[in-house]
Amino acid sequence: MMLEPAEHAAIEKAISEIKVVPARTVMVEAGSTLRHSALVIDGLMGRTISDRDGLRQFVGLHLPGDFVDLHSYALSQLEHDIASVTHARVAIVPHDRIHALVADTTLARKLWFATLLDAAMHRAWLFRLGRLDAMGRVAHFLCETNARLRAVGLSDGRRFALDLTQNDLAEICGVTSIHMNRILRQLREEGLCVVRSSHVEILRPDWLAARGQFDASYLYLDPDAA
Repeated sequence: MMLEPAEHAAIEKAISEIKVVPARTVMVEAGSTLRHSALVIDGLMGRTISDRDGLRQFVGLHLPGDFVDLHSYALSQLEHDIASVTHARVAIVPHDRIHALVADTTLARKLWFATLLDAAMHRAWLFRLGRLDAMGRVAHFLCETNARLRAVGLSDGRRFALDLTQNDLAEICGVTSIHMNRILRQLREEGLCVVRSSHVEILRPDWLAARGQFDASYLYLDPDAA
């Protein structure tokens, strides 16, 4: 759902500060009370939950243009951490200014759409982790990321930068780092995709999507952007 120029301007006016977040820094701890939400300008931000041994599971990845925690406007607290994956810049929007934004019913609907899109992606992540094999999970994640980056002009549909380590990918897809190494090699050997030095090249988009049972409809992308 596209924002009109006036809506862009209203959101920019609501920003109180731009915060630089070093790579791999927890910006919001689970259970803390929030009085603002963050919009990603540059870099990657993730939602994570850690087990009692300190091992984390990614439950969401946010790209430039995403509100990371817009739902904290209604909830005040989150049940997960929000951390930078890479060096990032985020725009801070206080909740009292969001309250003023949602007085515009059209903009309110678009912000509500953003939170519902988060929920749709969470359901897709549950499907990916629960029903796909390891290679399918990686294929699905790469297809999703390609579609999301293409929608904001950061992928040409086949090539994009993805500054994630092999261990990050393993945590996102619920496999070990060693297993991830084998999966990436298999994707390359089958001529589907090459992941190397923080860059991804999808060689056969349709085949990769089929391998990951990926259907972009849950992303509700604008047809022109998609």
